[in-house]
Amino acid sequence: MKFEDRITVIPGVRSGKPCIKGTRITVYDVLEYLAGGMTEDQLLADFPDLTREDIRACLAFAAARERRLAS
Repeated sequence: MKFEDRITVIPGVRSGKPCIKGTRITVYDVLEYLAGGMTEDQLLADFPDLTREDIRACLAFAAARERRLAS
């Protein structure tokens, strides 16, 4: 799975922040919840539109961004 299949950037949605495709849930939101201690199961319960693959896509997106910044 490539994160590009699940993460979109649309200028008119959430001020152009990267979001899970078909939702208004940002990558930042998912990462912030995980960093705050929420489990994947808790995230999935609170956001029924999310899938485990979406969460992994957010992590892959963040890793790719870090890799680009480090280069």
